Amino acid sequence: MEDVLRPLVVIGGSLAITLFIGWAVDWLLRRADARHPETPLWDRLRRCRLPLQVTVCTALLGGSYDKTEAEVVHEHGTAIGRLLALVLIAAAAWLAVRVSSAIVESSYSRYASSAHDPARVRRVRTQVTLIQRVVAAIVGVVAASAMLLTFPTMRTVGTSMLASAGILGVVAGVAAQSTLGNLFAGLQIAFGDMVRIGDTVVVDGEWGTVEEITLTFLSVRTWDERRITMPVSYFTSKPFENWSRGGTQKVATVFFHLDHSAPVEEMRERLREIVRKSPAWDGRDWNLVVTDTTPSTILVRALITARDPDDAWTVRCEVREKMITWLRDTHPYALPRIATAPAAQPPQALLEGERGHDRRGRHEHFARFEDGLRKDAQGPGRDY
Repeated sequence: MEDVLRPLVVIGGSLAITLFIGWAVDWLLRRADARHPETPLWDRLRRCRLPLQVTVCTALLGGSYDKTEAEVVHEHGTAIGRLLALVLIAAAAWLAVRVSSAIVESSYSRYASSAHDPARVRRVRTQVTLIQRVVAAIVGVVAASAMLLTFPTMRTVGTSMLASAGILGVVAGVAAQSTLGNLFAGLQIAFGDMVRIGDTVVVDGEWGTVEEITLTFLSVRTWDERRITMPVSYFTSKPFENWSRGGTQKVATVFFHLDHSAPVEEMRERLREIVRKSPAWDGRDWNLVVTDTTPSTILVRALITARDPDDAWTVRCEVREKMITWLRDTHPYALPRIATAPAAQPPQALLEGERGHDRRGRHEHFARFEDGLRKDAQGPGRDY
């Protein structure tokens, strides 16, 4: 009977203590969150309840499993102890990642709620995201190393690896040159403020918004919901357009190819009406000027300011559509045309042409008259 009760007491007691500790910690965090609602740290720490319980339960079982005096423990005590040690290391790493993420996220939330500069908020968000990934990577590497060192054979291998660390470092550096380059490029992007999450960029002719930045790649969401994934080293080695750096305000331009008879002044008045009714216009500035001419058309440029790239695209399309519709309905002659009829000649050229025609007509008339006289004079002589 004791062989059955002792394992139940040890395992049941460990589970009971684990549940009590988890409930007590969660209760304290809820009270702290209710007293300090302006601090999101306590609410985010409540997500650490599960890894905390796994860590506590594994630690309790690891310290008391040999007290069960069960036959399985006597036969496989070493394997059970090593398994519990591995689970404890993994659970502790899980708990460390959750706690660090809660602290970093709460700090970012408090900063974002009090900051008034969207560009700085996006910069801090990018840095926070990469810090979380760096911390998770470091904790994962340390946990994996600790788990490997629990095996006696790996300790011997570790000693020999340390003896040849110089050679392995050179080999690893050559083999992982691209990976390490992307890693350092990611850190450079995070703390160099080159590009941030939420920035509007143009990369290889594609316009989109930076959606995710990791230590190795960067994801750009295009306007048509596609995702472009590029190595972060691209942004440290090649030029790209960042429309959000230095402010989100943009200038939208619309070009019209029109006939020389286009009513530019009336177009300017029509543009004023369009931009004043457009919610995408930020109210800063607008104008309409003729920027170029060709033998058949003129080039008219409309310029409108907007709050951000999205509004700039919207107001550009709106102005283009409404202006073309207005020209088509009220001034169709202003639209470009292709001339297929011969050009009209000036009056002086017409007069000279008529005089030349008259002279050619009189010359032909006299030539026919002289030819008839010549034939009449020669006709009878030939009959004889």
